[in-house]
Amino acid sequence: MPRKGTTVKDVPAVPFIQKLSEHFKKSQKIVQPEWSDIVKTAPHKQLCPSDEDWYFVRAASIARRVYIRGNVGVGAFSKVYGGRSAKGPGRKHFGRATRGINRNILVQLERAKIVKKGAKGRRITRDGQRELDTIAAQVEFDTPKLFSVAAAVEEVEEEEPEDFDDQGQFFEEDDVEFGGDDVEAEVDFGD
Repeated sequence: MPRKGTTVKDVPAVPFIQKLSEHFKKSQKIVQPEWSDIVKTAPHKQLCPSDEDWYFVRAASIARRVYIRGNVGVGAFSKVYGGRSAKGPGRKHFGRATRGINRNILVQLERAKIVKKGAKGRRITRDGQRELDTIAAQVEFDTPKLFSVAAAVEEVEEEEPEDFDDQGQFFEEDDVEFGGDDVEAEVDFGD
């Protein structure tokens, strides 16, 4: 039975998030706050993000996670976007990300009618699901197919090692080439 359409789960995360962040920036559904160029994303970070469009990338990532998981709250996102806290010479511990940024993004996604409040967190709306699936179809169309399974199986069946014995060793009479200088060396196993 042929598939009806492409969903967010069918495409790789990185190109999808890039495409969705571009969409958010162009459509102005997400507005980057004035303070986004000076704010740190977590207390354990030393600097603000170097990418100018980090806010749109974070919004796209949050929208994707809400789509995939559902019922996700601000606290869960502070764990997801947290990292290693390295203050001083002692042990390194996990540090959570700032919840205010994630909450601000979720509020903007609610205003854009991409997510809505559920019983235990945010959920994707029907319009949001349709919009994200449309972006996923564009990503699938733009992403080149790296390989097909049938072609990979044919290549594996065609390859038969000729220069190795059963244990993966070279035969004694084989000449082995080392480097690109066309230097031949004979293999001597000392038998």
